[in-house]
Amino acid sequence: MSGGSGMGTNPDAPLVDVRDLHVTFTGGRAPVKAVDGVDLQVRRGEVVALIGESGSGKSVTLRSLLRLHPARRTQMRGRIEVAGRDVMAMNARELADYRGGVASMIFQEPLLALDPVYTVGAQIVESIRRHERISTQQAQQRALELFERVRIPSPERRLAAYPHEMSGGMRQRAMIALALACRPQLLLADEPTTALDATVQIQILLLLRELQRDLGLGVVFVTHDIGAAVEVADRIAVMYAGRIVEEGPVRTLMRAPRHPYTLALLGSRAHGAMDKGTRLVTIGGAPPDLSALPAGCAFAERCRYAQAGCLQSPPAPVVLEPGHVARCVRTDATAAGASDAPGAGAEPASVSTPR
Repeated sequence: MSGGSGMGTNPDAPLVDVRDLHVTFTGGRAPVKAVDGVDLQVRRGEVVALIGESGSGKSVTLRSLLRLHPARRTQMRGRIEVAGRDVMAMNARELADYRGGVASMIFQEPLLALDPVYTVGAQIVESIRRHERISTQQAQQRALELFERVRIPSPERRLAAYPHEMSGGMRQRAMIALALACRPQLLLADEPTTALDATVQIQILLLLRELQRDLGLGVVFVTHDIGAAVEVADRIAVMYAGRIVEEGPVRTLMRAPRHPYTLALLGSRAHGAMDKGTRLVTIGGAPPDLSALPAGCAFAERCRYAQAGCLQSPPAPVVLEPGHVARCVRTDATAAGASDAPGAGAEPASVSTPR
């Protein structure tokens, strides 16, 4: 039986339900609050993008869904449920069945994620046989079908190749095939196109979206690139200093961002709608030290809308409309300023998935 089976789950419940997640790393001189009270829900067949600057907590949140952090140096609390299963309560054996069977990850650098000692095909076959009681021959046939599905040329020959014998784009496709090998319900993608050139990035993004739609996967996609998020996501969650500061449908966040940080991210991106001679807007200052977070809004010192109250306590979430939430007490000011920001109010790019 496949580890991706969803027996006993409520089809109307979210595939991913994260509540008040806190992740603190304790190995350094002072505890580092990498994730500070994150709530995140992902429906079946939905793509949610986590965006933000480096160090905002995106990848830490993603890896928490698989409990990949070193147990001795990590404190985790909160609730993580995936496909109706309590991930925080799983023992080692349950985690081994869950990883790859229910939820799989596409890592940022496949050359580091794939074992250099074994061929790519052998690694996929091993993963399939770990989760399903099928013969080696059947697993090899599945691996071949997966390589064909992710459009790897000469798939029979590539299955016998070692990771270092493949190009960056081919390795990323092989990584996607490995992630899909045991028919998971949830796909986690951690900056899957960062190390690729622009043309290959587009190909991988289109492939991910096509596979997600065909297989009905829930996807959490981590990126610092708003353009990539717009290409693949249904909803965007903006992270800053370990917190989700704004969340909403792609079109809503592109047209009407209501958190100053979202507004600043949109203003700092290059996009085709910029007028000739327009300069990119930079975000002044630097993110706060996660081992010494301020008492109030973590973005206050970099925010042009900040007022005295912003420094006192973290802002509560403000529901602007169903599905659109921002943690800011100045959403009125950002609404007024959004129309003047480069990139805000622009239509999201439309990309057709090749058939």
